[in-house]
Amino acid sequence: MNKPLRRIAIFCGLLVLTLLIRDNWLQYVKADSLAGDKDNRRVTIARYSTPRGDIIVDGAPITGSAKTSTTGLNDLEFKRTYKNGPMWAPVTGYASQAFGANQLESIEDEILSGTDDRLFFRNTLDMVTGKEKQGGNVVTTLNGAAQKAAYNGLKKQGGKGAVVALDPATGKILALASYPSYDPSAFAGNTDDDAKAWQKLQKKDNPSDPMLNRALRETYPPGSTFKVVTAAAALENGLYPDADTNTRSPLPWVMPGTTTELKNEGNIPCENATMREALRVSCNTVFGKIGADLGNDKMLAEAKKFGFDAEQFTPVRSSASVFSDDMNKSQTALSSIGQFNTAATPLQMAMVASAVANDGKLMKPYMVDKLQTSGVDTLEQTDPQELSRPLSSKNAQILQSMMETVVKDGTGKNAQIDGVTVGGKTGTAQHGVENSANPYAWFISYAKLADGSSPVAVAVVVEDENANRDDISGGGLAAPIARSVMEAVINSKK
Repeated sequence: MNKPLRRIAIFCGLLVLTLLIRDNWLQYVKADSLAGDKDNRRVTIARYSTPRGDIIVDGAPITGSAKTSTTGLNDLEFKRTYKNGPMWAPVTGYASQAFGANQLESIEDEILSGTDDRLFFRNTLDMVTGKEKQGGNVVTTLNGAAQKAAYNGLKKQGGKGAVVALDPATGKILALASYPSYDPSAFAGNTDDDAKAWQKLQKKDNPSDPMLNRALRETYPPGSTFKVVTAAAALENGLYPDADTNTRSPLPWVMPGTTTELKNEGNIPCENATMREALRVSCNTVFGKIGADLGNDKMLAEAKKFGFDAEQFTPVRSSASVFSDDMNKSQTALSSIGQFNTAATPLQMAMVASAVANDGKLMKPYMVDKLQTSGVDTLEQTDPQELSRPLSSKNAQILQSMMETVVKDGTGKNAQIDGVTVGGKTGTAQHGVENSANPYAWFISYAKLADGSSPVAVAVVVEDENANRDDISGGGLAAPIARSVMEAVINSKK
């Protein structure tokens, strides 16, 4: 071969080698980033080219797929539909041709869209048999009756709020409601109407912020419901041996390092009250002093055992609840009654009630029971997982007896259920500049059946800016909602 031909051959060989390197770089190294590129329309077209799998509650789908009008420029064949969209939106999230997806719709997208590698055999079989490809299903732990009771209770109350219900023995999420809410069907497509519906839901145009998942993403001062954590810390650290020992709590009580008295709500019997009596009437002085006596480190350690200061993944992410470090004794006292810097999601406070009901064992909360093929073969099953042991079985049972006194003879009477033992704790949490805003009404509780089992623990928070301030209380606004949710779970097991 003469020299010019050899040079041309080498040059062509280098071009082919470059193309091979480039091809392998795109197919293997850059494949994931290209597939996830927001400008790669092929991925979106593929996602909406077949019916999406369903999200399942009580054995029935709460989602669906519908043919999209393909007139104009829309080349996406199917769009998502939702049954009772506003009620289920905090669970499902949304899947929109125009605005993407979030929550379960996003986290389990590969299963729902049918692109998960575990669906390869099923997809291949469908292709051979000529059956239309369809995504797999996400089977949730949710209880439809409990979710309905939670959502309708919040809606009837008005204002804003959230409810979380858990199965204490497993950590299964039975209800996850947030109000106000939104209908994901309203913007599931890619039209001007979808864009307008989306815009109306954005916080800058809608101050009620209906797309905020208040059950998982909003943290509130928990108020007196946090006294359950403080009582657990007192028992676990041996500050008091039981529920009925008189505490060393003067009245008035001046917070350490200050000249400020910690006030109670009204003229209630808090001087040297037992922890049972202090929880029954909700004494700030008793539980504030417990927090100061134990100190920041011990209170923080107990709060963390209940899940504070850590995000939770259900698998939808829940914001971390907060109990602060490096506080002085007076700040620790205020934090120990659920004020100062203390802040909690409704999920977190449901976890507190759940751990007490489950004899001190806190189970990891989760809302996906299993993943299935479109032919309902199980691909993955979630097993209950212990998260921590915030308190011993003995101390948990002491705390149960205290919470049951609150419902039987104290501030939580509105949560009573005939034939069922209910334990609970009310809370009215101050907030705003110098506590000027209407307080948040809280209630946490659990139900215990005659056989000793506890099928449900609940946390409810209600924020009502229009209510008469004097009418706002956890026992008045939140406890009736908790009762209806607990009744729904109990009745569904009959």
